[in-house]
Amino acid sequence: MIADFLGVLRNGVLIAALSAWALAQVIKLPVEYARSRRWNWALLFRVGGMPSSHSALVAAAAHGIGLTTGFNSPYFAGAVVLAVIVIYDATGIRRQAGRHAEVINTMVNNLVEGHPLRQEQLREVLGHSPMEAIVGMLMGLVLAQVLVPWLTRVIS
Repeated sequence: MIADFLGVLRNGVLIAALSAWALAQVIKLPVEYARSRRWNWALLFRVGGMPSSHSALVAAAAHGIGLTTGFNSPYFAGAVVLAVIVIYDATGIRRQAGRHAEVINTMVNNLVEGHPLRQEQLREVLGHSPMEAIVGMLMGLVLAQVLVPWLTRVIS
């Protein structure tokens, strides 16, 4: 039973996907620093921003599945469908929720007429721009292309 569970540690597709996700989260730090000239360590644990870690994760997983089971396999097809849903959600629905938060925050600021609010404002960056999702997706594809074949050789 434990040996089966430890097999997860030898799953090249999973390792590549999680590596793509982690790298995307870490890259957000210098990207934000370049934009704002301050380090925001909270970005390591938040959604949104450049690049999209969600897109990197699902792109790496789908590509890794294609590399290991074949790009004509039903597993790859299922992974692509899941990736499309996640990326669409990241750029569509969650992005729109972020825009709503911007409007609500502006309305609240106008109501208090310059008095600082003592409550936490709504998060305005919940989703990703299409460019953020594309960069995350490309990062996932590249990492899967490099890591899955290498891990397959190393682990076998």
